[in-house]
Amino acid sequence: MSEILEPTTLPRLTTTASGGGCACKIPPGELEAAVAQLAGQDHDHVIVGVDDGDDAAAVRLDGETAILSTADFFTPVVDSAYDWGRIAAANAISDIYAMGGSPIVAINLMGWPRGVLPAELMSEVLAGGLAVGTAAGCPVIGGHTVDDPEPKYGMAVTGVAKVDQLMRNDAAEAGLPLTLTKPIGLGLLNNRHKATGEVFEEAIETMTTLNKAAAEQAVAAGITAATDVTGFGLLGHLYKMMRASGTGAVIDRNAVPLVDGAAEALRDGYVSGGTRRNLDWVAPNIEAADGVTEEDLLVLADAQTSGGLLVVGELPGYPVIGYTTNRAGTVEVR
Repeated sequence: MSEILEPTTLPRLTTTASGGGCACKIPPGELEAAVAQLAGQDHDHVIVGVDDGDDAAAVRLDGETAILSTADFFTPVVDSAYDWGRIAAANAISDIYAMGGSPIVAINLMGWPRGVLPAELMSEVLAGGLAVGTAAGCPVIGGHTVDDPEPKYGMAVTGVAKVDQLMRNDAAEAGLPLTLTKPIGLGLLNNRHKATGEVFEEAIETMTTLNKAAAEQAVAAGITAATDVTGFGLLGHLYKMMRASGTGAVIDRNAVPLVDGAAEALRDGYVSGGTRRNLDWVAPNIEAADGVTEEDLLVLADAQTSGGLLVVGELPGYPVIGYTTNRAGTVEVR
């Protein structure tokens, strides 16, 4: 008599890890302390190193060309393996776009819980990453995998840029508009998805959209300062850019676009621990006007995954959310 096998149900991807997406980053204050020993390296061919925490390293190849190098990976942010792969790939490649470059090759970085999740599911993640690499015109060649209690996926990406067209986070000047190329609130919806299983299609569409077009537009406009908005939130990444540049900023909270459903997720309390740590870190450098609530600040500190570019300058077609000032390292929220 043959054995009758009971049907098995795989766990939801987002329940297999304690964190989710870029919200699982080490808090910015802790991270800066940990990597402080790497700062101050003096190499003639290094244009952008670790000192200001920019999006990617930039190394001079010759008089005109810089090689860009970055890596990014994280735990599942959605339950769809294919979409997680797409999101993680778009997020990793974004660092190249944020520097004004073009990606030329990527390799996969994968941690996988063998015995918990099947290899076929891992293949779906990799297929999602390949789809986004193909859309970016970036070959995805090989990579590295390890057996890991929690699933993790991302990429190491190499790109190129013209030396005189690099966009850096230490190049902001006072008196210029601030443009944001994607809505925020992704962390709130990802946290809600992890808790409830609800699917938010607009959030997935936002996270899988490449920052390629915005980056090309910024480079063509002669923009010199930009960063992408990911795990440290809009306030955290803005503060890092203002601190590195010796400038300040004013943010109009009502001008900052939110992804559909984010306001309701905030109302219902789906604020991640990473978002609260972001706000705690940046709070000493924030001046909030009368009427600005803690909820307003939490949204602005929301830990994003595969967010948009924050550009010092105006890009037609994207919202201006504030402007830079000469108050070094201070961010005013109005």
